[in-house]
Amino acid sequence: MEPGISLILIIIGSVIAFFFLLYLLPVNLWFTAQLSNVKISLLNLVLMRLRKVPPSLVTNAMITSTKAGLRITSNEIETHYLAGGNVNKVIKALISADKANIPLDFKLATAIDLAGRDVFDAVQLSVNPQVINTPPVAAVAKDGIQLIAKARVTVRANINQLVGGAGEETILARVGEGIVTTIGSSTNHKEVLENPDRISKTVLSKGLDSGTAFEILSIDIADIDIGENVGAKLQTDQAEADLKVANARAEERRAMAVATEQEMKAKAQDAKAKVIEAEAQVPLAMAEAFRNGNLGVMDYYKMQNIQADTDMRSSISKPGGAGKDKS
Repeated sequence: MEPGISLILIIIGSVIAFFFLLYLLPVNLWFTAQLSNVKISLLNLVLMRLRKVPPSLVTNAMITSTKAGLRITSNEIETHYLAGGNVNKVIKALISADKANIPLDFKLATAIDLAGRDVFDAVQLSVNPQVINTPPVAAVAKDGIQLIAKARVTVRANINQLVGGAGEETILARVGEGIVTTIGSSTNHKEVLENPDRISKTVLSKGLDSGTAFEILSIDIADIDIGENVGAKLQTDQAEADLKVANARAEERRAMAVATEQEMKAKAQDAKAKVIEAEAQVPLAMAEAFRNGNLGVMDYYKMQNIQADTDMRSSISKPGGAGKDKS
C-alpha cells in the first residue's frame, strides 16, 4: 500500500475516533453544567450515554432546577426517565409549585406523572381554579312541580389526591345528586326559587370532593327553570289507569250477564222440549185408556170442549186476540 493512501486512512480513522470520543464524552454538556454550578461528573455523563439516557436532558433539567433553587440529583432524573416519565413537565411543575408555595416534592410529582396525569396542568389548576358547568339537572319538589337547575362548580386540583382520585365526572355526578336531593326534600318549588343558595349550602355541606382529585371551592346556582307539573301528570295517568280498570271490570260483568242470559235461555229451551215431549205422550195415553176401557167417548168429547174453551180464553187474553176471533 502506498504511503499517501495509508496516511489518508489514518487521518480518516483519527477523525472518526475523535468525533466518537466527543459523542461518548459530552464535554460541552459537562462544561455548561460546571458554569451553572451543577455538580455532575464527566464519567456520570458517559455512563448515561451507555444506559441510553440522553445526557442533555438530564443536564438541562438539573441546570433548570438548580437555578430555581431546587435540589434534585441526576440519579432521580435518570430513574424517572427510565420509568417512562416526562422529565421536563415534572421539573416545570416543581418550579411552579415552589413559586406558588404549593407543597410538592419530587417523589409525589413523579408519581402523578407516571399515573398518566399532567402534573404541570395540575399545579396550574391549583393556582388558577377551574369552573365546571353542570348539565341541566331536573328534580321534583314535594308539590309535584319540576325544577331544572344549572350550577357552576369552582374547583382546584388537590395535589395529594391526584394519584387514585376521581375526576370531573364524579364531581358532576355528586353535585347533581345533591341538587336532586335538596329540591326533592323541599315542601314546594317556591321555597327553592326564593332561596337558591339553599341548594349551594346543602351540597357543600355534604363533602362531595371526598376521594376526588379536586377540592370544591364554591357551588353557584346559575339558573333555575320551572318544568312540568309532574304531580298533576301522575294523577292524570293514575285516573286514566283507574278508568281502564273500571271499564275492564264493567266489561267483565257484562260478559257474565250475557253468559247467564244465554244459560237461562238454554234452560228454557230444555224445559220447553220436555213439555213438548210430555204433550206428545198425551195422545198415546188416551189411546191406551180407550183400549183399556178407562175412557169413554163422552169423556173424550167433554175433554175436547174444555180444551177448546181454554184455547179461546187464552186467545182473548193476548193483545189483539179479540180482533182475530171476530175476523
